[in-house]
Parts: sequence; C-alpha cells; structure tokens
Amino acid sequence: MTSVSTVDTLGAVLLVLWAAAMWLAVAVLAVANRGPVRPWLYRTAVGLIGVGAIGQLGHFQEHVAQAGYWVAHPTAPAWMTPLGDSLARGLGQVDTAKPSLGMEILHLLGNFIFLAGLVGIVQITRRTTRQLASRKWARMGVWMQGVHGVEHAVLTLSVALGATRAVGLSTWFGTIEAGPALTTYRVWWHFVANLVGTAILVLSLYHLWRERQAVRSDYLPEDTDGPPSAPGAPAPGACPVRRSGPVAAEEGEPGREPVLTGRTE
Repeated sequence: MTSVSTVDTLGAVLLVLWAAAMWLAVAVLAVANRGPVRPWLYRTAVGLIGVGAIGQLGHFQEHVAQAGYWVAHPTAPAWMTPLGDSLARGLGQVDTAKPSLGMEILHLLGNFIFLAGLVGIVQITRRTTRQLASRKWARMGVWMQGVHGVEHAVLTLSVALGATRAVGLSTWFGTIEAGPALTTYRVWWHFVANLVGTAILVLSLYHLWRERQAVRSDYLPEDTDGPPSAPGAPAPGACPVRRSGPVAAEEGEPGREPVLTGRTE
C-alpha cells in the first residue's frame, strides 16, 4: 500500500475546501441576485468565474496528460500526473480499502469546481434583459457539465458502495473488463468531454469580455436624485404660485395690468 504524506492530506483538504467555497458562493449569488442591486454581487461573480476557470485549467491539463501518455503507451494501465496522484492518495484516505476511490473523488471535485465557474457566468448575466451570447454559451456549458457531473457522481458512488469496477457511461456501466480496452475507452471519453466543456467555457468568457460593459451597467446603483434644479425653480411636483400686485406686473404676468396708485384725473 502506498503511504500517504502530510502534503497529500493537506492538498486533499484544500481541494475539498475549494470546491465547498465555490458552491457556497454560488448559493449566495443565487439568493442575493433576487434582491436589489449590490456592488459586491458583481465582484463576487467575477471572482467565482476566475477561480472556476483556473480550476478547469488544472483539471483539463490532467486529462491532456493522460491522453498524451496513452498515445505513447496505449496498452499500459491508466496514468496520472504526480500532482493528480498526490491528491488522489490524500482523498483516498476516506476508505483505504478501495484504491480507486481517491481518483474518483478527485475528478468529481474537479468537475464541480468547473461547473461552479460556469454557473458564475449565468449568475453575473442574470439581471440583464439583453440577449447575451456569453449567457447562452454558459447555460449550454452548465447543462453539459451537469450531465458530466452526474456521471462522476455515479462513478464515485458505485466505487464507494463496493463495486469492483466503477459504473457509468465511461465504463459502459462496468461491463468492460479491466485492461487496455477499458483504459482506452475511459481516457478518451473523459478527454473529449472536458475538451468540449473547456471550449464552451472559452467561448463564453470571450463573449463575456466583449459584453462586459453591458453586464457591468446592470450592477450600477440607479440615480434617483435627477439633475439639480436651477436656483429659485419650484421643486419637482410642486404647484406653481400665482402672484398678484406690482410684483406680478413687473414680471409681466399675463392677463393682469399694472395698477397705478397715487394719481388722480
């Protein structure tokens, strides 16, 4: 059995906290976006999107490395990068009797960090009434990665419950025997799924950058004061005061003639 270092454990704990913080931010944004505009909503959504994109960058490079290793060694067992292997060892401590459980949890967390970033784009564009391309692509990504997330949840749950092989679409529901065929099918299934998902994220971010001014304007506080009034002008909504006597005559009030006093005919 491979020993687990303190670094492995610390990395696993930080990854779990990262995913938990992402979805806590999603929940806060979803609730707060139902109320009045608050400047911190925009900043929080931007942070959520950025951290989600960074997470997917790390997640996708793991799948690229696995696919590259397969090209060089098509009949070898599945391989993970040193960082991925360390995180899997740390996460696998939840049940050391199931060697592949740590790897399944690792990819489950990676997928949900990515999904949270896509949800962040949907949330930041939620207030607009415009037809935004960034929102369209993000919603497409949420649906796709939602299905991908269910796949990883099923794979993880099946191993946790004691299945000898993970059950899911990427294992043909556990019917493919362990060996080169299963490795090939699973490596390329998840590589393609992440390639498409990452492309959708990039397109959504590209359009969000182009539409940033329109999105940002929806989070600016409304100016309810209006333009300043001229000195001496009546307040908005006030009834005009009708004047009489000499003052009215001097100001040329229509319909009234000046009255001369102190003269006799």
